[in-house]
Amino acid sequence: MARSRLPVIRLSGITKVFHAGETETTALRDIDLDITAGEYVSVAGPSGCGKSTLLSIVGLLETPTAGEYLLAGRSAINLSPAARAQIRRRQIGFVFQAFNLIENLTVLENVELPLAYRSLCADERRARAHDALERVGMAHRSRHFPSQLSGGQQQRVAVARALAGDPTILLADEPTGNLDSQNGAAIMALLSELHAAGATICLVTHDERYMRSAERVVHLLDGCVVGEERPSHGTGSGAATSSRALRHFATSPSVHCP
Repeated sequence: MARSRLPVIRLSGITKVFHAGETETTALRDIDLDITAGEYVSVAGPSGCGKSTLLSIVGLLETPTAGEYLLAGRSAINLSPAARAQIRRRQIGFVFQAFNLIENLTVLENVELPLAYRSLCADERRARAHDALERVGMAHRSRHFPSQLSGGQQQRVAVARALAGDPTILLADEPTGNLDSQNGAAIMALLSELHAAGATICLVTHDERYMRSAERVVHLLDGCVVGEERPSHGTGSGAATSSRALRHFATSPSVHCP
């Protein structure tokens, strides 16, 4: 499938500083990152390196302290809270480590719920939710409640909820963190299928087994981009290459945070 090479996400000089009383914590430092339409990028690094903060800025859940963010060519920095919420509802799908399903709603109702904030009739909302469940292989569980599902099944429902709004961007923050290896691999296979169908995906993970499913891996360390790589899928040596690359980025005198 032909993909546009124009960046749908462009971050320039993004810095994020958190303040708690007199304590100042710099989570991100001068981040430059482009993600093109239809690209699959993973952001990798150890816990506390700023991965989730970066994803929150891309998803318009956080605002940067400094820098510029262009979303589909338009500045996303000074948007009102209402405008940010509208963009999230219409353009961005989220999948988190915690499934965030509502226990007293059925699977279908959970997937349909975010669509209630859009100008869609009940029949269209229900049809979109059912189609999204079909895509992730969970339509047969539509009448079940979250407590009746395994962890892997709940995460599939969470992916369906993200897809129901037909987003242009899918953001996944440690989506396998609460899953065993078998279910984690199934979720990653699902993300790869969605990418093959044309989705733009940004995945945050610290798991080397999964980061290399992406076309491009962006390595973060101490809030800085310290390198990128394009995995050679199917070579069998990817994880070792990634480990060597990250150790090199972390120790090389030519790589530093400002």
